[in-house]
Amino acid sequence: MRRYKNLSALVAIFMALFYVALPAGAKDDAKPVMEAKETVHNFGNIREDGGPVSCEFEFENVGKGNLVIVSATAECGCTKPEFPKQPIAPGKKGKISVTYTPLGRPGGFDKVVTVKTNGKPGKMRFKIRGTVIPKK
Repeated sequence: MRRYKNLSALVAIFMALFYVALPAGAKDDAKPVMEAKETVHNFGNIREDGGPVSCEFEFENVGKGNLVIVSATAECGCTKPEFPKQPIAPGKKGKISVTYTPLGRPGGFDKVVTVKTNGKPGKMRFKIRGTVIPKK
């Protein structure tokens, strides 16, 4: 008889855990999802004395919740990202703008901008690359 009491207690514990975990999975479905078709931009050859160059990475919130860009950071001061400060509604698009300053940086470059969000993925990386032709 004692075995059955222990077994029923064990079943009750597993059922309680199942019901607690079930809503957590449902909440996950309501999360925003950031999706970008392009995550790499190649500037090709740019002139050192030609001034800063910029590109935009378009993304869409394909999830069910509002997407918030928490931050966008670059590896160094030569690269400056800009991002939307307002939440991106489900089904809407936004842009990450990245500006690179080539002055004083002749040669090849390969820079990464890391974007942190409240959704999936929590972090997304965008890359810019190219070659800076030295000024004469």
